[in-house]
Amino acid sequence: MKNIYIIGVGLIGGSLAIDIKKKNPDVTIHGIDRQEETLDIALSLNLIEKKAILDDVVNADLVILSVPVDATVKLLPTVLDLISDKSLVVDAGSTKEDICKVVENHPKRRNFLAMHPIAGTEHSGPHAAIPELFVGKTNIICEVEKTAFKLQEKALKLFADIGMRIRYMNPQAHDKHIAYMSHLSHISSFMLGKTVINKEKNERDIFDMAGSGFESTVRLAKSSPEMWTPIFEQNKTNVIETLEAYIANLTQFKEFMEKDDFEAIFKEMKDTNYIKDILNVIV
Repeated sequence: MKNIYIIGVGLIGGSLAIDIKKKNPDVTIHGIDRQEETLDIALSLNLIEKKAILDDVVNADLVILSVPVDATVKLLPTVLDLISDKSLVVDAGSTKEDICKVVENHPKRRNFLAMHPIAGTEHSGPHAAIPELFVGKTNIICEVEKTAFKLQEKALKLFADIGMRIRYMNPQAHDKHIAYMSHLSHISSFMLGKTVINKEKNERDIFDMAGSGFESTVRLAKSSPEMWTPIFEQNKTNVIETLEAYIANLTQFKEFMEKDDFEAIFKEMKDTNYIKDILNVIV
């Protein structure tokens, strides 16, 4: 691969650019973004080497779509229309079903690989891009069988080379599982932040009394609403299901408190401690 075009040079797109360039110094990274200022920053940070426009992807060996998922659904068919028959397009969206569906009958469906690198921070924009963001992280690939073998082979090697672990999943299963493992965490963080802001009117109190537990739990509330609102919209059914289960657990916890049943509360927390064993094994 000689020419890589990244559409959306923010946290994910910019971090991919850093690591891909490090492993493949002969590659030229081109940046495409609807905001000229973003491309100027990306150039100044050496995330990209050249600015480009959408029509330029005809020259691409690889196109990485790293924009909000609603924009991906709109852009992906157009990008596939523009690329050559030998090009590959991948996306980095946190939902997969709608994205896969929009191109299921596209003549160049074989030129698209649906993926979700599960990595990131609460920050956004090109300044948020960091090296080695993806080392040891899982990259979920969906509908790999629908991508031309030679193209998928090149992409999987590229992403394995920058440290990703590859896992395969169908789009429906991906969206269901990621609603529990990622989307619910973000909602919980946003709503915790909202609850505190609504009740603690004195900003100084929040600053002075916020310990590391609060800070780590509410960290995701600093994430971009522009990115997360479309994710919740596209994965609405699964997110509602996760919220119902979460609310049921919160309600039960509240009922234990009302009944002074702290033995039950202890058992709930003790049983849930098992999560640390699972996560320690994964790490």
